Amino acid sequence: MPPGSDAEVAAWVRDLGLPGLVDLHVHFLPERVLAKVWAYFDHASANYGVDWPIHYRTSEPERVESLRAFGVRAFAPLVYPHKPGMAAWLNDWVRAFAAEVPEAVTTATFFPEPEAETYVRQAIEAGARCFKSHVQVGDFDPRDELLRPVWGQLADADLPVIVHCGHGPLPGTHTGLDVFEEVLREHPRLVAVIAHAGMPEYDHALRLVRRWPGVHLDTTMVGVEFTTTLSPLPKDWTAQLADLPDRIALGTDFPNIPYSYAEQLRAIAGWAESDDRLGADFLRSVLHDTPARLLGLS
Repeated sequence: MPPGSDAEVAAWVRDLGLPGLVDLHVHFLPERVLAKVWAYFDHASANYGVDWPIHYRTSEPERVESLRAFGVRAFAPLVYPHKPGMAAWLNDWVRAFAAEVPEAVTTATFFPEPEAETYVRQAIEAGARCFKSHVQVGDFDPRDELLRPVWGQLADADLPVIVHCGHGPLPGTHTGLDVFEEVLREHPRLVAVIAHAGMPEYDHALRLVRRWPGVHLDTTMVGVEFTTTLSPLPKDWTAQLADLPDRIALGTDFPNIPYSYAEQLRAIAGWAESDDRLGADFLRSVLHDTPARLLGLS
């Protein structure tokens, strides 16, 4: 049975025969940056038209311990800038954070600015295992000339980049999977994980997975009650997943979610139960094997 609460998650994961969860989409940020993020969500009714209470509004050590209690063996602490001059500093911060937290892999980010090519190369040389690109929050065009060498470096290094490029929860100036597809056309070997499965453009996201061998989707906020009312999944969602079992990776957006961690896992388990071609093998792939492969974990 899928976990009914967070307290049941670790046992459920063990029953699947997994050494733990690998979460590709988690956020840890410098405290003053995180405070601003949470303040934005505190006004979500004005910003998004819906309340968004942060479920895991605790201290940084408590948040790390929560993930450990869920049985998360590894996670990607994603950082992202909203203006020039932030990315290199965030990369330094998250590298130090990962050095102190064994379960955290080193990540990095970037922004369209002249220094991006240099600090992305430095992050790769320093051991970054994945990158984050937040087109919506950064309000930048992923096709920006300043990012061409960045996408190229990531493709050459075979490192995944988690890209929030869909229109959800609100359309941005440069969001839309059609926009990001132009990046893929220029960099066809890019390993791109479409955050939130491209919400609400799920069908387009699935087409990208079929068209480009490096494209994956993460499960962040997909299929939970909070989002299905606004962005319902396609009726043939699970049937389409059955054709792509190794291209879907666990992501949760912990801690910035307005519901429990277990709810995201129940949604994924529901997909596995609804199609005979999925089942436990699909769960093991999504919850561990695929994100572990993307992050280069043994």
